[in-house]
Amino acid sequence: MKRTQRGMTMLGFLITLSVVILFLFCAMKIVPMYIEYYSVKKMLAAISNNPESANAPKDKIRAMFGRSLQIDYVKIIKPEMLKIETTESGYNLVVDYERRESLIANLDVVGKFRAEQAVVRGAAAQL
Repeated sequence: MKRTQRGMTMLGFLITLSVVILFLFCAMKIVPMYIEYYSVKKMLAAISNNPESANAPKDKIRAMFGRSLQIDYVKIIKPEMLKIETTESGYNLVVDYERRESLIANLDVVGKFRAEQAVVRGAAAQL
């Protein structure tokens, strides 16, 4: 009776393991960048939904954003990075930033993020 080899060889197992470890290592660097981005989007949505921000001056909106950054422990983004553009119906809040994380030796992962939220003031904010 002839026996055939079944299963994975040790070399195949090591190659598969190294590929899985590489992907996990990349995920450890990339996932926090996206968690931070979605935190910023959540902060902008909360400011937009706050009734006080509809008629608030720009410096108060920036202060609200700064407090939200502190509460959520976001260290990379500063309140000065918030651009507040005046529109006909209120404000447009924009946070546009780039995040760079060292991957391996001289290789970096670069993420470009842009979060935007409209703040409507006046009678349109009541609807």
